[in-house]
Amino acid sequence: QVQLVESGGGLVQAGNSLRLSCAASGRTFSSYYMGWFRQAPGKEREFVAAIRWSGSYADSVKGRFTISRDNAKNTVYLQMNSLKPEDTAVYYCAATRGNRIATTGMDYWGKGTLVTVSS
Repeated sequence: QVQLVESGGGLVQAGNSLRLSCAASGRTFSSYYMGWFRQAPGKEREFVAAIRWSGSYADSVKGRFTISRDNAKNTVYLQMNSLKPEDTAVYYCAATRGNRIATTGMDYWGKGTLVTVSS
């Protein structure tokens, strides 16, 4: 069993930055494919970024967000720069033992952290 706890959300003005963290329990963190997802009010949950050895990104955040991981600390990060009001959402961390990152099929989910970007 893996527990994921997100932190770092908050209220920020457009153009500014935030860094989200996701702390994972367990001894096999390095073997998990980790992802960040988000869900805006009234919308479906969507993929944001993922990392196993290198990062991959949704087109909407490419060039602004950076995903990274520290296996020694069992933590994955999401550095969010040049934030826009449309980035407002609850951000979720998720993990899978598999080779596919998708909104469905992740093995573990955190409870989420709210990011609000004001214009």
